[in-house]
Amino acid sequence: MVSIVVPTYNEKDGLPVLVKEVFSVLGAAGLDGEMVIVDDNSPDGTGQVAEDLGKEYNVKVVHRAGKLGLSSAVIDGFKAAGGEILGVMDADFSHDPKILPAMVKAITEEGNEVVIGSRYIPGGGVKDWPYVRLVISKTAVALARPLTPVKDITSGYFLFRREVIEGVTLNPIGFKICLEVVMKGKYTKWKEVPYVFINRIAGTSKMSKKEVFNYLIQLWDLWKFKHSRKPQS
Repeated sequence: MVSIVVPTYNEKDGLPVLVKEVFSVLGAAGLDGEMVIVDDNSPDGTGQVAEDLGKEYNVKVVHRAGKLGLSSAVIDGFKAAGGEILGVMDADFSHDPKILPAMVKAITEEGNEVVIGSRYIPGGGVKDWPYVRLVISKTAVALARPLTPVKDITSGYFLFRREVIEGVTLNPIGFKICLEVVMKGKYTKWKEVPYVFINRIAGTSKMSKKEVFNYLIQLWDLWKFKHSRKPQS
């Protein structure tokens, strides 16, 4: 089973559209799936919307006390998930559900343990982004290049086998949890699958100066982690 974790905060308008589309895509591909909605006590009632969706679809809802951070929400979602394959996507429909079957196939049939939805490989891209945001995104990717060859390491859309993070401590700082999984996870083979990122259809962006600062801290922490694992001469 594929468990897709979706962190939410004020996403009541886009969430029903996403859930319907995800299960439609998985069902058409003959895939068994669940969605784990982790809601940070959204004042717009997203948590109740998620509970209502659970009456019709295979949806679990994790309610948290407040806005505690995207990465920690994802980690809590992993703990609640029941699938052999775990994944993450945004609630705002910016991540194309139609590539989910290809991402799952890359794991189940091609032997990859980590699969990343990528905007920055041939076939991928972004739509309706202001130029400044594109520059920020590509700069963030470039800053991580010394750590990993993944072309879209800041992607928020990825799947992996549960064993990849078993016994691994993920740091919930910032909101680039994919970077944590890629750098700390236990795997030997990975793949990027192209998709076109579409600007959110509802809600508000999570990007802020604080998140940019946290990303820099995360890069520094992972640089130290990477070099601490090098054999000493």
